[in-house]
Amino acid sequence: MPKNSKVTQREHSSEHVTESVADLLAHEEPVDYKRSVLNVTGETWDKQKDGDEELDAENRPAWNSKLQYILAQIGYSVGLGNVWRFPYLCQKNGGGAYLVPYLVLLIIIGLPLFFLELAVGQRIRRGSIGVWNYICPRLGGIGYASCLVCFFVGLYYNVIIGWSIFYFFKSFQYPLPWSECPIVKNGSGAVVETECERSSATTYFWYRETLDISNSISESGGLNWKMTLCLLVAWSLVGLAMIKGIQSSGKVMYFSSLFPYVVLVCFLVRGLLLRGAVDGIMHMFTPKLDKMLDPQVWREAATQVFFALGLGFGGVIAFSSYNKQDNNCHFDATLVSFINFFTSVLATLVVFAVLGFKANIMNEKCVVENAEKILGYLNTNVLSHDLIPPHVNFSHLTAKDYNEMYRVIMTVKEGHFKELGLDACLLEDELNKVPGTGLAFIAFTEAMTHFPASPFWSVMFFLMLINLGLGSMIGTMSGITTPIIDTFKVRKEVFTVGSCIFAFVVGLIFVQRSGNYFVTMFDDYSATLPLTVVVILENVAVAWIYGTKKFMQELTEMLGFRPYQFYYYTWKYVSPICMAVLMTASIIQLGVSPPGYSAWIREEAAEKFLFYPTWAMAILISLIILASLPLPLVFILRQFHLVSDGSNALSVTYKKGRMMKDISNLEDNDETRFILSKVPSETPSPMPTHRSYLGPGSNSPMEMSSAPNGRYGSGYLLASTPESEL
Repeated sequence: MPKNSKVTQREHSSEHVTESVADLLAHEEPVDYKRSVLNVTGETWDKQKDGDEELDAENRPAWNSKLQYILAQIGYSVGLGNVWRFPYLCQKNGGGAYLVPYLVLLIIIGLPLFFLELAVGQRIRRGSIGVWNYICPRLGGIGYASCLVCFFVGLYYNVIIGWSIFYFFKSFQYPLPWSECPIVKNGSGAVVETECERSSATTYFWYRETLDISNSISESGGLNWKMTLCLLVAWSLVGLAMIKGIQSSGKVMYFSSLFPYVVLVCFLVRGLLLRGAVDGIMHMFTPKLDKMLDPQVWREAATQVFFALGLGFGGVIAFSSYNKQDNNCHFDATLVSFINFFTSVLATLVVFAVLGFKANIMNEKCVVENAEKILGYLNTNVLSHDLIPPHVNFSHLTAKDYNEMYRVIMTVKEGHFKELGLDACLLEDELNKVPGTGLAFIAFTEAMTHFPASPFWSVMFFLMLINLGLGSMIGTMSGITTPIIDTFKVRKEVFTVGSCIFAFVVGLIFVQRSGNYFVTMFDDYSATLPLTVVVILENVAVAWIYGTKKFMQELTEMLGFRPYQFYYYTWKYVSPICMAVLMTASIIQLGVSPPGYSAWIREEAAEKFLFYPTWAMAILISLIILASLPLPLVFILRQFHLVSDGSNALSVTYKKGRMMKDISNLEDNDETRFILSKVPSETPSPMPTHRSYLGPGSNSPMEMSSAPNGRYGSGYLLASTPESEL
């Protein structure tokens, strides 16, 4: 060290030195203090580790273009739920009236929290584990909990992609294999398969040909080899898309994100040309205003908003961490949120146009079958010909004529009407028969059997489902791989391949004959409650621990403009309260309605609701506990200093003309002691001057960047890594 340096002079002077670290370093030779004797961390210098840190800071992979990044976020947020879950909830909860609570909750919960995750990922440029370790080390369990939830969701979500792959390959034949019931030989004759005859061709193909499902979750039935092969293909596709990180997954997104919109538009145009499509759309948008006052509708709308944007999974943070720091993430959040909403509405229009067509077909079938019953009663004199209106023509019987005849018979034969076994055949009843997750594999497939050129539309539909699922799976897997690779420095290719193989092996539980029941269990319980807790803690960590004012100030300098005050109040008050209410409602719902599932009973050819057995309840509870366990575990370990969280450690290194400073959970007194200041108010901010927010009434920070560099004359610039307040 030069003899005229202030550090050397300090040893020979009794005068108290008040210079800060910035003053000292401004006149020193540009050396790396981590490698020198001035090493305040007490750590030995590791050349390999140091090189890795520098590589992470300066050579982090980045998106090739803004379009690629937007498509990745859209592909992640727009998934299979937009195609069947949103239309189902819309139909169930009041049609057009459901759009109102959904849009309100999207604005006050979805958009602010989506913007928050984009902002922290872009600001800190790490995966979910690194982000929450920086913001609040004691809440570092948030990142680990996100990884676990992503793992659970990825396990069963890829099974749904496997189902789509099976239907995709089965679509290359005419007629479609689910269009007719199979014929089985019975001695010398041939009869229709009983199970199929008692249900329907599409239902039979789904439960028997595809899943070969058992009667309950307790009956394993062994592996379904067809679904096992499809699951292997699904995981192979995900592994290939992820193996090179965003360099490979980003290119996949160009197709997987855009192709579904092409298919949806084609289906909408084709659907609107179908007879009865308008009936379906009118049913969809006819609001049932009384539903808007039902708390259950708001709870389901909030849950759908929550999952539609992928909040808490870590995928949003992972994708945004590859952005430049001056990227306008507020614009990204608004754009992706509303594209997600409009995609849901577009998919709902398509679904109800097609289901309107199907409802008309089924209603006509109902009219024909019941007209034959009436003709039989007329021929056997059970009914009098006087009951039939004179204008009714049985050769060309319309639904309107049948309904008129039905009402007359019901009025005259009031006492014995039930014995006749006649159905009302109302179009409204058919339109209300919209299954949940069975929408794609039962209702939609049945409608497509009536399409002209049905194999073409079937191929397009299931290719769209594969792409929607693949886009979401890439985001889900990024929520696992990015934080793990960032934190533990494992090789990207090795970890990606290993995780896909491990997930496939564990996922074999879902391709047993009872596997569909496990998919239902994981879908209902493995993510909902843990993710709600994760997002609440994310919100609290930023708004109440890190500080909303400080976060808003950093966003102002990162974006170049101050975000709307709306975000300040939603982050600090509205969103945490709404999320807490949602979590409470979910817990109450879990307690009020004992967990169960819909089982397919082969002998009855019908669904039956069953409660989970004791061992299945143990698995269910274990899933919730395991996904939430990192939150208290990491907090306890770091609160009682059982593991290091980087507290009281200050490392200063000089690299490539700038000062890199790593402060993690540094206490005020420790920081003051290290920089040798008289009072804490003289302490320079760990952030750059133009990015520092000290709160109202505080003194201005020192002008760090104005200090001249003795050799290069360019000044020292602090690294842009945000630091924890704790």
